Amino acid sequence: MASKTGERKLQILQVIAEMLQDPAAEKITTAALAKRLDVSEAALYRHFASKAQMFEGLIEFIESSLFTLINQISAEEEQGLRQTQMILSLLLGFAEKNRGLTRVLIGDALVNENARLQLRINQLLDRVEASLRQALRLAVSQGALPAEHDTLAHANILRCHVLGRWHLFVKSGFKQAPSALWQQQLRLLI
Repeated sequence: MASKTGERKLQILQVIAEMLQDPAAEKITTAALAKRLDVSEAALYRHFASKAQMFEGLIEFIESSLFTLINQISAEEEQGLRQTQMILSLLLGFAEKNRGLTRVLIGDALVNENARLQLRINQLLDRVEASLRQALRLAVSQGALPAEHDTLAHANILRCHVLGRWHLFVKSGFKQAPSALWQQQLRLLI
């Protein structure tokens, strides 16, 4: 029974992510979600206490996916600038592969939802920025960047670039890929 519950929870999260992929996606309601899953709304609440908890499940998936890969990059790549580049590529590529989740990352899907969800996304983005700052500090210690390099400002502008590319992707109806012009922009950013 426990595996069936876990499978149903995963199915609910997958359907929410699919619903968010529609460029003209409306607010996700439990009624629309239940209809899409062909279950009652009450059945949804057997797996999640609230719609906010469903979105928290999506955020946990995003967080786990991104930081597993960021930690892997940090552990396997020795060069700080290369780590920075790989993390940025990861963030842009993640958005392209997970359109619905990108709407969660930019807060678009969280409008009129519980305010703690946006706080959770902000914390996730703070952690991403900290990972970028750590890679840039490594680059400074390796002499790839000057000793007086402002890693805090640099990491912040990289975060802003990624958020801007994600935002443009969502607002273009998923037509302008986050990685468009990436090689040209990379030279300007690093």
